[in-house]
Amino acid sequence: QVQLVESGGGLVQPGGSLRLSCAASGSIFSINLMAWYRQAPGKEREWLATDSGGTIYYTDSVKGRFAISRDNAKNTVYLEMSSLKPEDTAVYTCNARVIDTNYDTREYWGQGTQVTVSS
Repeated sequence: QVQLVESGGGLVQPGGSLRLSCAASGSIFSINLMAWYRQAPGKEREWLATDSGGTIYYTDSVKGRFAISRDNAKNTVYLEMSSLKPEDTAVYTCNARVIDTNYDTREYWGQGTQVTVSS
């Protein structure tokens, strides 16, 4: 059993910055990749960024504004967000592809953290 717990969401003014964290815990052997998604009200979930063994990918809408990073020793992924816009308002959720201690590979999701960009 693996759990992902996000933190760091909140209310921020347009142009501001925020740092999200997602910590994985439980029966973890290793983590292949960790990623961030978001879902705004009335919209489908949107993939934002992935760190796959140090290779990083971003969706175009956040390139240059968001940065994903991992602390492998802590099984934690971060999302540094800057130059935030009202359209960045959403629930942000992390995802991880985990090899557990039984050597099974599964995907896990966190519960999400709300980010609201408003003046």
